[in-house]
Amino acid sequence: MQQKSNSVLAKVSRELSQLEKRDWELWVIVSLAGVLVGIGFLAILFPAAFLTQGSFRFEITVSKQLVIALATLLVLLNTYLVTRRLELRRMREGLVSATIQNELVRLQSFTDPLTEIYNRRSLDDMAARYISHARRSHKPLTFLLVDVDRFKQVNTRFGHLTGDFVLAEIAALLKTSVRGSDAVVRYGGDEFFIILADTAGAGAVVHRANTYLHEWNRAGHLDDFEITLSIGVAEWSDGKTLDEILDAADREMYAEKAASR
Repeated sequence: MQQKSNSVLAKVSRELSQLEKRDWELWVIVSLAGVLVGIGFLAILFPAAFLTQGSFRFEITVSKQLVIALATLLVLLNTYLVTRRLELRRMREGLVSATIQNELVRLQSFTDPLTEIYNRRSLDDMAARYISHARRSHKPLTFLLVDVDRFKQVNTRFGHLTGDFVLAEIAALLKTSVRGSDAVVRYGGDEFFIILADTAGAGAVVHRANTYLHEWNRAGHLDDFEITLSIGVAEWSDGKTLDEILDAADREMYAEKAASR
């Protein structure tokens, strides 16, 4: 995801640089036009200049039409300059605005609206990026599959609105349990998927998640009901596919769920 953001920024930077280049070209054109106008004035002035008693004296006769033409040329040049600069400014603002809007739409398409974490759609792309990083850096990579135990009972007993509240709280709890370099994904329904970068094993994350969940239960959000989690862990090794990792984490998660029962 970070690489995607960097590529977007690089694209915007390139396009802004192109606009700046056009801005400089505009300035060059106007400067050359100014030089030409100046040369025109000099062509009028110097032929009429002559030295008298140690000083320059100018006697110039310029037709009304020539003065009007030069003044009109200057007005047109300034009008062109102002118009083009305003156009380039609008183009810059439009480029930045469109890029921001497109990036927001893209991020929204990868975000679960209820829990405000990554959704299932983003999983393949994110996992591929994490795996690619682990392969290049030769660092470990760990995946966790998290299931909210007895979640159907929450919906049945407290209602679906409370169930949505619980899912949002669990998502926030899991995000708090990991680092900024890790990723938490809503895998589907009451299941979450966590990717731990540069990490072998998940003991610390599991411990933090269970500790936070214990504190959450003690706060009494649900009357006479405690939320628990079943967590399956799978470590990536070169050659493993995402499906194989998911299958291994799923088997361990269900084994833990069966043991807790």
